[in-house]
Formats: sequence, C-alpha cells, structure tokens
Amino acid sequence: MTRRKKTRSLADKVTIRTGRRKDYKQWRHENPDEVISSRRFSAKKRQQRKAQAARRLERMRAAPSIEIHPEGKGPDSSNSDSNKGEQ
Repeated sequence: MTRRKKTRSLADKVTIRTGRRKDYKQWRHENPDEVISSRRFSAKKRQQRKAQAARRLERMRAAPSIEIHPEGKGPDSSNSDSNKGEQ
C-alpha cells in the first residue's frame, strides 16, 4: 500500500463528487461556513498584523510633527484671498 503525500492543501481534504479544482471552488463558494482557515495560518496572520502595527507605531513616533493649522491663520484673518484682488 502506498502512502499519501502530506499536504497542507485544503482542497485534498474535501471530498466532493469529483476531484476537480473547479468543482472545489464552486463548493467552497456555496459553503462558506464549512471552510475555515487553519490554526497555523490564523496564527501566522495574527503575528504579521501585530508586527505591522508595531512597525507603523514606530514610524509614527519617529516622524516629525507637522502643524497643519498653525495659530493665527484661520479663515477670518486679514490676509484672505478676497483682499488680494482689491488695490
């Protein structure tokens, strides 16, 4: 008796009428509640998201602060666009 090759593919674990990839894709689309990511994949993605968030936070801390709305330059200041055309 020959041994089956180990695989991480979910397609091989699902038994449907035919073994064709197209049929598996259709089955997966029709039964979303039966298709669950493996614990290994979920843990990997969780770890990647944590690392990404940490890198993003570090970039935000290292970035210089920019004053988008400096004090005294509001819409009611004397240097508005409407005064530039009058001379």
